Amino acid sequence: MELLIGLISGAVGGNAAGGILKNLNQGTLINSIAGIVGGGLGGTILGMIGAPDMAGVAGEAAGLDLGAILGQVAGGGVGGGVVLAIVGAVRNMMNK
Repeated sequence: MELLIGLISGAVGGNAAGGILKNLNQGTLINSIAGIVGGGLGGTILGMIGAPDMAGVAGEAAGLDLGAILGQVAGGGVGGGVVLAIVGAVRNMMNK
């Protein structure tokens, strides 16, 4: 469940970053793909550094803790935006 939330919020974060940073915008498809990759990486990195996952916060039965979900959404969105910024910068450099 955590991965799915990270991937979806990554796609949203990638498209939001593309909308805000017009010079790095690569179109909806590339923004979404970069965001999905970044969302997956962001969620994985948060898990590796010890950020609580949904199952670990409130026990196995009540695994849908609001704080953990918001953490996954934030991590996925930021990860998606960062990867999009990197992809956009690299593609802009290659076009020069």
